[in-house]
Amino acid sequence: MAEPAKSSPLSELRIALPSLPLRLQEVGRFVAANDYDATTRSMRDLAAEAGADPAAFTRLAKAIGYSGWDELRAALTEARRPSQTAPFSGRTRGRRHGPNADVTLILDKLEAEAAGLPRIPAQPIAEAARALHESKRIWIAGYRSCRSVAELLNYELRLFRPEQVQLVGTSGPDDLDLGAFRPSEAVIVIGFLPYTHASVRVSQAAHRSGATLIAIADSLSAPMAEGADHVLLFEAASSPGFFPSLTGAIAQSLAAVTFSLGGAAAKKRLENTEARLTAASTYVPEKG
Repeated sequence: MAEPAKSSPLSELRIALPSLPLRLQEVGRFVAANDYDATTRSMRDLAAEAGADPAAFTRLAKAIGYSGWDELRAALTEARRPSQTAPFSGRTRGRRHGPNADVTLILDKLEAEAAGLPRIPAQPIAEAARALHESKRIWIAGYRSCRSVAELLNYELRLFRPEQVQLVGTSGPDDLDLGAFRPSEAVIVIGFLPYTHASVRVSQAAHRSGATLIAIADSLSAPMAEGADHVLLFEAASSPGFFPSLTGAIAQSLAAVTFSLGGAAAKKRLENTEARLTAASTYVPEKG
């Protein structure tokens, strides 16, 4: 006989709400309405946003059967994940019927991503950019669907730090680069479910070397984010498309802040790069 399906933590929370004390009801409604923030922001930040005592989040978790806030947050994070057996198709929606079905899907995807952008925490990106600015060399790793984001970040950073930025694995086997990480360097690893073994190996090598590890991930519990000095989170589960695209927004923000921290020297290097590209006739001249 099959085991009954386990209820989701949000369902457990909503069922328990009427029986909770009034203040815990308020905190519970806040968590239910902001479940993504609950999985990515600290309890103190959530409490400030909700106008509540941080301890109220622990009391709420215990009131609905969890050992504490960390366990409830882990359950909320797990509930947002697509099924491991269908990590891509689990994010998609069936084709709607009607003359504008395809346009509606595009609008739904754009709306979901537009809603997700304001939920990307800005402060962690700024802190990671400062770490990049102080690093002597920057390594970037992204595999399979994350490769394009890694290449975008590599391109933008190399415009003003051409000798100090490198994609892992571009000059030879990955393992040669993994052995070249140094404590004065930074390693950026990009990934979302399903996570590749290669991304985990890169993050583990960065951790062992003492390099600063920056993970761009869809969850704090992502295996390639374990031990990271900076975790830059984005929401992967809400988009109806099978690849999340918000990673690109984080990459471009990271590059922009790193450039600004470089000041006049970074601007001069960017101008030199532009001059070289112009001299090489890389771009089509503008008319008029």
